[in-house]
Amino acid sequence: MKPTLQCKLCPKECRIAPGESGDCRIRINVDGKLKAVTFGHPVAVHVDPVEKKPLFHFIPGSKILSIATAGCNLHCLNCQNWEISQANPEDIDAYRLPPEDLIASAIKTKSISIAYTYTEPSVYYEYTLQSSKLARKNNIKNVLVTAAYLNKKPLEKLLRVSDAANVDLKSMSDKFYRTVCKATLKPVLDNLITFKKMGVHTEVTNLVIPTLNDTETELRSLAKWIKQNMGASTPLHFSRFSPQFKMRNLPPTPSDTLMRARDIAMAEGLHYVYIGNIHTTDGETTFCPKCKKTVIKRVGYKVIKNLLDETGRHPDCDYKIEGIWGI
Repeated sequence: MKPTLQCKLCPKECRIAPGESGDCRIRINVDGKLKAVTFGHPVAVHVDPVEKKPLFHFIPGSKILSIATAGCNLHCLNCQNWEISQANPEDIDAYRLPPEDLIASAIKTKSISIAYTYTEPSVYYEYTLQSSKLARKNNIKNVLVTAAYLNKKPLEKLLRVSDAANVDLKSMSDKFYRTVCKATLKPVLDNLITFKKMGVHTEVTNLVIPTLNDTETELRSLAKWIKQNMGASTPLHFSRFSPQFKMRNLPPTPSDTLMRARDIAMAEGLHYVYIGNIHTTDGETTFCPKCKKTVIKRVGYKVIKNLLDETGRHPDCDYKIEGIWGI
C-alpha cells in the first residue's frame, strides 16, 4: 500500500492519499510521490503590457509574457479567473509549453519578462521555479502575481530567481481570509516582509469590496501596515470589485470609495497609491513625492508620458523614484 503524503508547499499542508490531490487540485500522490500534474501545461498564455499585472514601477511600457496553469490553493468567492483557478486539470484544455519552449516564446514575442499569473504560481511551483531559473540564464526577468500563500522555505527559494511581484493582500482581517478565501492572513503578511527583505521589487494590490473590506478602519490599517513593514515607497493599488463567481450579490465598488481609500493611504504616508479597474483623473499617475510633479502619466494600460530614465531619478528635482526602470 502506497503511503499518504503531506505536502509542505503551502500553509494548508494537505495530507494526500494515494491517487488523490491536495486542496489546489494539481498536486497528486502518484506512486508514493507528489507530482504537480500541470507542469509544462499552461491553460493561459498571453502577451500583456506590464501595467496589467498591475506593475507601475517595473519597466513601464514593456511587454510581459503571461502564463497560468489550472488550480489554486485559495478559493475566493469573488475570483475573476475562477474558470481556470478553480478547474480540475483534467477538465480544461491546456497547451504543451515546457520551460525551454516558454523561454523561446518570450524571446520570439520580444517580452523582456515572464509573469506567472492569473491563477496562483505557488501551486504550479516546480514549473514556475524551473522556468524562472532558465529565464535568468537568458536575461529574461521573472514576475510573480500571487496571493503569497506559501510556506517560507519554498518561497525563499523562488524569490532568489524572481525580480518583481504584485501581491494580492485581500484584507487585514483573518475572518475575511477564512470566510471569503478559505485561507488565513498571517502567512501572507509574513511573506510580504520576506519579499521585501529578499530585495524583490514588490507592489501590493487590494481589491476593495463593498461592505466586506472597505471601512476606513481597515483601509487605514492596511496602509499603516505596509508603511511600517514594507516602507512608504511601496506602491499600493486599490482595485475596483466587480460581481464575479460566487459573489454576485454585491455591487461594483463606487469610485468615491476608491478615491477615499487612496486619500487615506496617502494621508498615512504612502508615496505611491493607485486606483485600478476604473478610469480616474490621476489614479494611475505617478507623482514625485518631493516636488509633487507628474513623472509617469498612464491611461489604462498605456504609458502616455514617462520622464524617468533607467536610474529612476526625476529630472527636475533628482529624487529617486522607487522601482526598476530599465532592463
